This record gives sequence, C-alpha cells and structure tokens, in this order.
Amino acid sequence: MESTILLLAAGFLAGTMNAVAGGGTFVALPALAFMGLPPTVANASTTVALFPGTLASAWSYRKDIRPLDLVPTRNLLALSLAGGLVGAVLLLVTPESAFGALIPWLLLLATATLAAGPRLAVLLRGLGLHAGSRFLLVAQFLLGIYGGYFGGAVGLMMLAIWSLATTSDLRILNPLRTLMVAGANGVAVACFAVTGNVRWQETLIVMVGGVAGGFAGAQLGRRLPLPLLRAIILAIAVFTTGAFFARAYLS
Repeated sequence: MESTILLLAAGFLAGTMNAVAGGGTFVALPALAFMGLPPTVANASTTVALFPGTLASAWSYRKDIRPLDLVPTRNLLALSLAGGLVGAVLLLVTPESAFGALIPWLLLLATATLAAGPRLAVLLRGLGLHAGSRFLLVAQFLLGIYGGYFGGAVGLMMLAIWSLATTSDLRILNPLRTLMVAGANGVAVACFAVTGNVRWQETLIVMVGGVAGGFAGAQLGRRLPLPLLRAIILAIAVFTTGAFFARAYLS
C-alpha cells in the first residue's frame, strides 16, 4: 500500500509538472528506481508511464500544428520516429552499470535545459547562428535518438534548434514540438513493451497518477504565476540530479 501511494503521488506530480512546463521525468524516474527497478527498466517504464499525457497533448494540439519554414512536417516526424527507435534500441543494449553511471549526467543536461528554458533559443539566436534544412534534418534525427533513449527536456531542445531556422514565435511551434516528442516516445514505448522491458505493475500506477496530474496541472497553470511554477520544477530537478550524483559517486 505504501509503495502504491508513493508511485501514485510521483505520477501525479510528474503529470502536473509536464502539463505546466515539463520535467516529469525528474520525479517518475527516481520513484521507479526507488522501487528497485534496474536503471534501464526504470527509464523505459518512465517513458511508458508518461506517454499517455504526451499523446493527449499532441491530440489536443492537432489543429494548431504549423510547419517549420524549411522542412515539411512529415519529414520531421519520420526522423523523430526513426530516431526514437534507434534511441530505444540503444537503451536496451546499454549495460545496466553503464546506464546507471550515465543517468546523473543525462539529468544534468536536462536540468541545464530546463534552467535555460525559452532563453536557450534567444541565446542561440543572439550568437548569430542560423540553420539550413540539412542541419535541421540531422539535428531532428539526433534529438529523436535522445528522446527514445532518455528524453528529459527534449522538447525544449527541439524549440531551441528550430529557432535557428525560423523567426516564428516559439509558442506557435509548441504544437509541433508536442507532436515530435510524442512520435519519438511512441516508437520507444512500443519497443520497450514488445521486448518486455517494462515493469507494468509499477508503471500503470504511475500512469494513473500522471493522467490525474495532467488535469490538475492544466488548472494549476491557469491560477499560479508561470515563473513560480518553473522555479518549483527547477528546484525539484536540481535536487533529483544532485541525489543521483551523490548516489553514483559518494555511496
């Protein structure tokens, strides 16, 4: 019963965070790891548990998707799907010990991206960088791999890269970002499920909490200032990353 309550609470908080500004991985992954799941299984189970919320967001945005200036949406989606599959396979062949050592660094990368937030795109633009269609295609494939392998803050990374090729307001690209993340995650979910690398009992509990948290996050996002919510999420991300570094290098 205590484990169920913990996983439900973790799923609820993760779903709330994802609905507001992202970062649900920072809660769901540690909770599943705490239940004794091996690192790669905990990561795969996290992707599966949080996928319904991502899929629901993509569906709700379906009429608002706008293409990038240089690359057709179908090409971006195809590369996201292919990259997601490659990332999932890479995760499955990564030894548990190696992935356990890599998790803190992946969390650090995601934390840094969350901390930068929309300013990351502004920073890249400020450097005078520009991207052509070929760069965007290669970058999207690599981001798809990252999404299938781990995926923390991958949506923000996509927006930052796309900002090098378009002057569109990044809020307009949010629906497209959601579709690409759902594509990469969806292929990974199918791969993890088929290969039996998901602990369904724990995953389904987190999933139920995540769906409830998604609805709560939508309401919370309307009532509380977004900077305050981002600060809370970033604090959770920093704490989780620090805990994994301590576990990996101080224990």
